[in-house]
This record gives sequence, C-alpha cells and structure tokens, in this order.
Amino acid sequence: MQTSAPRRSMAFRLVPLGTSVLLAALLAACGDKQQPAAGGAGGGAPPPPEVAVVTVQPGTVKLSTELPGRLEPSRVAQVRARATGILNKRVFTEGSDVRAGQVLYQIESAPYQATQQSAQAQLAQAQAQMANASAMVTRYRPLVAANAVSKQEFDAAVAAEKAAQAQVAAARAAVRTADISLGYATVTAPISGRIGRSLVTEGALVSATEGTQLATIQQINPLYLNITQSAAEVLKLREALQAGKLARASGAEAARVQVLLENGQVYGQPARLLFTDLSVDPTTGQVNLRAEVPNPGGLLMPGMYVRARVEQAEIANAILLPQQAVTRGTQGDSVMVVAPDGAVAPRPIKIGGQKGQDWIVTEGLKPGEQVMVEGAMKLMMGAKVVKPVPWVPKTASAQAQQAPAATKPVASAPAAAASAPAPASAASN
Repeated sequence: MQTSAPRRSMAFRLVPLGTSVLLAALLAACGDKQQPAAGGAGGGAPPPPEVAVVTVQPGTVKLSTELPGRLEPSRVAQVRARATGILNKRVFTEGSDVRAGQVLYQIESAPYQATQQSAQAQLAQAQAQMANASAMVTRYRPLVAANAVSKQEFDAAVAAEKAAQAQVAAARAAVRTADISLGYATVTAPISGRIGRSLVTEGALVSATEGTQLATIQQINPLYLNITQSAAEVLKLREALQAGKLARASGAEAARVQVLLENGQVYGQPARLLFTDLSVDPTTGQVNLRAEVPNPGGLLMPGMYVRARVEQAEIANAILLPQQAVTRGTQGDSVMVVAPDGAVAPRPIKIGGQKGQDWIVTEGLKPGEQVMVEGAMKLMMGAKVVKPVPWVPKTASAQAQQAPAATKPVASAPAAAASAPAPASAASN
C-alpha cells in the first residue's frame, strides 16, 4: 500500500502538466489567427458583405405546358381467320416481334386444294372448247366467201368461239378464287410489330364466316401519344397570341414534345407533335393532341400514362430569374437590384409565367443589371453597401463543398495522433 501512493500522486502531477501544455499551444494558435484581424480592424472599416447576384440577360423564352397523355400503338392489326377449318399448327412465338408476311398459323388446306384442282380442270375443259370453236371459225371463213357455207352458219361459229372465250375467262377466275382461298389456309402477319398471345390453340375450329380472331399485332415503334388539354387553356393561349403578348413557337424544335415518365424521369427520345384537334370533346371539355414518340428499344408500352411537356408559344425579351430572388406579395412582385456602387434597392417587376424553377420576368429590369439572389440576412443586419459575387446554383455549389469536407478528417488525423501519446506516457510512468 505504501508503494502505490507515490505512483498515484505522480500520475496526478503529470496529467495537469500535459493539459497546461495543450492549452498554451491552443492559446498561441488563437492569438496568431486573431492578430491579422485585429490589425485589419485597426486599419479601417470592415469590407462590405458579399451577396450572390445574377446578371440580367434578356432572351426568347419558350413556354412549355405539361399535359397528361397515354401511349397507344401506331398500328394495330387483329389477325382473323379467312378460311374455315381445323387449326393445324401455330408457327410463331408469343410476345415476339414479327414482320409483315411472316407465317403465323396453318389451317387445314385439303378441301381448298381439291377446289383448286377442280377449278383447274374446268379451265382446261373450257380451253379445249375454245380451241374447237376457233378452228371452226377458221374453216368457215374462206367457205363463206365462196358461198359454200351460209352466212348464218358462219355467224353461229363466231358466236360459239366468243362463248368459249368467255368460259375460259370464267374458269380462270375460278382458279384464281381457289388459289386465294387456299392461300387463306396459311395465315400471315398483315403488319410488322409485336404479337401478343395466341387466342386459339391447335385443333380448334376457326371460321371465316364468323372471322375468328387468332391474335393481335401492335406496332410499338413509333408509338402515338394522345394528349389532352382543357379548352379554357387553349382559348387563353389563343387570346394571348392574338393580343401579341405571346408568339407562336417557331423553328426546327417548335413541334417537339418532351415525354416525362411516371417516375419523373425524362424519356431520352424527343417526340414530334402531329396535330391538334379542331373540336372540343363535349363530355370532358378537353382538346385532343397527338404526338409521335420513337421507341426503338421498346422501353415504352402501349397504355402507359405519361406527361408531355409541349412548347406551344414563346416570349421575346424575357428574363429568367431564380424563384428565391423574387419577393411575391399582395401588392406586387419585386426584386433587390444591386447598383454598380454596391447600393441595394428594391425594384417592382412583372412576372409572365414560370419555367422550371425560374420565374419569367417581362417588365421591370434592364439588360446588364444585377439582381440579388442570396444575402437578404446581411441587409437586415444593417448593411448599406454590398459586394456582388456571381450566384452558383445549389446543385453546383454542393459538389464544390464536398471536396473540402472529405479532406477534413485527413487533416485532423495528425493532431489526434499527437495528442494520443500523452495518456500513454502517463500510464507508463
């Protein structure tokens, strides 16, 4: 017990000594950092606070409207039976892509082959009768000139030849009809596209009279996008165009439509506006628009609900400002304009709409002026003159702040390592 007392007292004497050394080092570092600030305060007034600003740049702003819509195939074909008989075979894979003319089904063709052979036999018989009638006319022609055969007999021979020619034509038509009916026993794809499930199986009796449906083919590249817009919005847009407040969208991208998927993502392929309906649906009060959407990869499917961003008009000499730069109130909208000398003053403006996260300003600002976006708290603390700096959106500033934040643990590691040996040395003593 006597030997443990000196060790305990020595440990308590060493710990305050290490703590005092660390406190002295920290005070010295703080003194070094405060010396320039104190010198600056003694040398003059503090610099004006920095505020983030954007420079006014007027331009043509296209107005886009997000409208609901649904996708549908550009072409739809119902594959139906045009021959009556037993379905012998299905020769396609359900859900696959087929091309026009590809064989899909085989229907029992024996009855149609027999009908074809009968029609060919009747054609041969009619051709034989026509040959006999033509030979008769050839023999009678010189005899009637020599009065060896009566004119009446010659006319009868000519009529028989013409009747035989008509029978040959009818027989050929019957053969053609038999060929067509036999061809219907082989069911082919009327269009290229993606075929769904088969609605009949092998062994089923299909009917040409009833038009038994066998399958459905949909062409999904491209797709049609059916868009609806309220008649009130269309009327308001047309009135603004006629009044000269807006201009009709022009240029190569005037008829382009941006498709927004259900998860909010933008579809990579731009759509093309085809037409706007001239009448209003009396049941819904909506006007229908149609766009064509490329779908080379098959990502989009018929029946999907999407939103279409349509550019229908544009505003000339308009200005885009971030929403946080504008103060909206019951008496109007205003912004804080920074003068070249750093003075800040409010300015009333007029907003003509919204595009994304920005307001569209049509009146109240001039080209080259600087509008304050961030720094209102510094003005509330009494600052009269400010130093404008370019405003950086949060998306870009957040990325710039991530790099210094990642290096902080590395810089503080040596300090932690330096302070760690103190308790270890105390314990060893």
